[in-house]
Amino acid sequence: MSSHFESIEQVVSELAQGRYVADRSLATVLFLAHKLEKPIFLEGEPGVGKTEVAIVMAQLFQTDLIRLQCYEGLDSSTALYEWNYPKQLLHIRLEERGEKKKDEIEEMIYRPEFLVERPLLEAIRKSDDKAPVLLIDEIDRSDEEFEAFLLEVLSDFQITIPEIGTLKAKKKPMVVVTSNRTRDVHDALKRRCLYHWIDYPSFEKEHEIIMARLPGIESRFVRQITHFMQKIRSFDFLKKPGVSETLDWARALMVMEKRYLDEDVVRETLGCFLKYREDIGRFNQEIWADADTRGEYLENRPGEG
Repeated sequence: MSSHFESIEQVVSELAQGRYVADRSLATVLFLAHKLEKPIFLEGEPGVGKTEVAIVMAQLFQTDLIRLQCYEGLDSSTALYEWNYPKQLLHIRLEERGEKKKDEIEEMIYRPEFLVERPLLEAIRKSDDKAPVLLIDEIDRSDEEFEAFLLEVLSDFQITIPEIGTLKAKKKPMVVVTSNRTRDVHDALKRRCLYHWIDYPSFEKEHEIIMARLPGIESRFVRQITHFMQKIRSFDFLKKPGVSETLDWARALMVMEKRYLDEDVVRETLGCFLKYREDIGRFNQEIWADADTRGEYLENRPGEG
């Protein structure tokens, strides 16, 4: 794998080698983000492959993947750094025995070795050697205050630690920001990034994804699984299954040594792709209760049997 991209076609090819099936529009965004050193903002439903983009990019560039998982209440200290207070206290006690002055001890304990690096500081400091890939996952789960703080960091990739000074990234990390769109993210953050929406895949793309990710599975079986998942997403569930659920289900069926879908195996493995009790109830009552409907969900795509 190369450490840089020279063309969009190369991006498509190398992503495929990393077993990530990407269309040209996504490959174009990744190519431009790499060349322009701009963050990427990926939106889409859960399970469509947003996080996987960052994982595969780190593999292609043979660099570290640093992940900041966002959640409600996330603050700057959790994302940037904290001081290792137990280590500082121990050092203070040891130095006091040597009759060091208070000012000297204070100067000694506020050094980089006493820092506990969190993802953002880690991404800045690791850029001295090779720029890492920084994944800021599910930014929509964080508060607007953290979003504003992140905007400042992404502007120049430097932070100021009062006791140490300003630390700046020597090489800008490749930043992938993801959102499941549970709330609107401020336009100011999106303007800093190249934007791309990842939708549920087409039949052909989902089939290709399963074949790439699960070597050894039969193509005819994959067509049946893909046909089933494409149809089920047309139903109004609380949480429609994404590609990650498709892959989980296909792996489970392989472990069970199944070679085709039937009514019993679908009923037994519902928990692989439906994650809410209400959705399972609706599936059993409104889809699986009717024999004709069951047949439509189990048949192969016409013309591909």
